[in-house]
Amino acid sequence: MAFTMHSHSGQFCPGHAKDSLETVVQHAISRGYKTMGLTEHMPRTARADLYPEELDDPDASLAVLFPRHDAYLLEAQRMRDKYAGQIHILIGFEGEWLRDEYAGLVLGLARHEAVDYFIGSLHHVNGIPIDFDKALYQKALESVAVDPLSSFSSSDQKPTEEHMYARYYDEHLEMLQAQKPRVVGHFDLIRLLSSDPDRRMFDNETRTPLWPAVWSRILRNLEYVRSYGGWLEVNSAALRKGLAEPYPARDIAEEWIRMGGRFTLSDDSHGIAQIGTNYARTTAYLESLGVQTVWTLERVGEPATVDGSGRKAELRDKEVRLDAIKAVVAGWDS
Repeated sequence: MAFTMHSHSGQFCPGHAKDSLETVVQHAISRGYKTMGLTEHMPRTARADLYPEELDDPDASLAVLFPRHDAYLLEAQRMRDKYAGQIHILIGFEGEWLRDEYAGLVLGLARHEAVDYFIGSLHHVNGIPIDFDKALYQKALESVAVDPLSSFSSSDQKPTEEHMYARYYDEHLEMLQAQKPRVVGHFDLIRLLSSDPDRRMFDNETRTPLWPAVWSRILRNLEYVRSYGGWLEVNSAALRKGLAEPYPARDIAEEWIRMGGRFTLSDDSHGIAQIGTNYARTTAYLESLGVQTVWTLERVGEPATVDGSGRKAELRDKEVRLDAIKAVVAGWDS
């Protein structure tokens, strides 16, 4: 049983993704998916939150975000009902964290009757994107304050990537505490555009952290997710972007397993070309960690209707054996 808890379409994520939402759903069905979480990006509220591709006409870019989100929820419900006999569609969105006021916005959006869950994500450091391009990553790095009294391995007076990682995980904790997302998206996204994306945070041979100030924050955040019952997604998008391992990397994943934490599975697709991409490598990665099952959600009872009548559906946790996923992806070309 293949599934994803994190996906996007070009219809509701223009500039980042491709293809209509219905085409995405149809392709997922054709690949043998049995559950699909639809999680378009949530709307943002200020010019400073826009990506470079949205700045040609920032007022127009901002004006369309909330209406587009409303249109997405309507179309997602239509997809859920139209294809109910072929695939179990969960309706969600990918949350953002740029500053404290976003907590209320995310939780408010999550109260909509049709929304089953949301993904808690952090794509910024000090409000600057870290996964868009190298120039913005460098700008984010330069924005990080250096505390000379902190226990960093680097004594540089200018911010280093070690300082930036620490800042990322401090903001990440703020997001977790404010939102308590059931699904925590790409836990270590910070490494994507770093100088060494496959850098280890912990040396298993010597049992010592390589960046102690960062590693202590990683453990702290993992413990917090575990405390409220959140799941980490194993996100295969890292592989198609050239990283050696999915998010989260092995040292983080091993600590999560030691804590008894649960994983869910995501392709973080941005169109039909990326649905299930690198799932064979991702399931092999999970097997190498000793993971035998991952988790998804299953709706219980009838969901709210498109016209807004009915209550928010109840959800239950659903365990999926890795063998069942492997049996599906074994027949894929990629």
